[in-house]
Amino acid sequence: MILVHHLNNSRSQRILWLLEELRLPYEIKRYQRDAKTMLAPPELRAVHPLGKSPVITDGALTIAESGAIIDYLASRYGNGTLIPKADTPERLRYTYWLHFAEGSAMSPLLLKLVFDRIESAPMPFFVRPIARSIAQKAKNWIVLPNIERILDFLEAELGRSAWFAGAEFTAADVQMSFPLEAASVRAGLNETRPRLWAFLKTIHARPAYRRALERGGKYDFLR
Repeated sequence: MILVHHLNNSRSQRILWLLEELRLPYEIKRYQRDAKTMLAPPELRAVHPLGKSPVITDGALTIAESGAIIDYLASRYGNGTLIPKADTPERLRYTYWLHFAEGSAMSPLLLKLVFDRIESAPMPFFVRPIARSIAQKAKNWIVLPNIERILDFLEAELGRSAWFAGAEFTAADVQMSFPLEAASVRAGLNETRPRLWAFLKTIHARPAYRRALERGGKYDFLR
């Protein structure tokens, strides 16, 4: 039985979604973020040394990192579905998006979250103007322009095909869901990018996605 170590409001929600798409039986062990720091609890370190989610166990295997988990589940249990055939352009795109989601898309979104919190964090009054000025300049000069470029790129890519890897829904679309959901909450992704917005609406309407929400619980990245 696959066990998902599921942290609330985290990337592990898309692992539940993939398991529902694959119709695999699984169990969930739940963890809650610290209400002040929003960090994962130390209990997760007993599962994996980094103490982060998602992590799954499948028999004797313990697998971390969303892309690795998604590739493992789709390859082992997909029976040829959710992964394009080898040596095709679609397979290359599939691999690209599995890595792009965390390697490129999430980095500026995480930086924006950090600098937003610096701007709103309590601090001595004589430090506040300096800290907020640095945070605002970092966002305006580096973070926000990078996010805009990435969203423009993704909008154009979905103009090439219905899904990220091609004409068919794949596990790469599951992987790409979280940065787009995060962008819709943190970075202004909305109807002005109609292809990305339609992508989110389409995945959120999938029965497997809805079942995963029922299993996973409250998910603040859903709009």
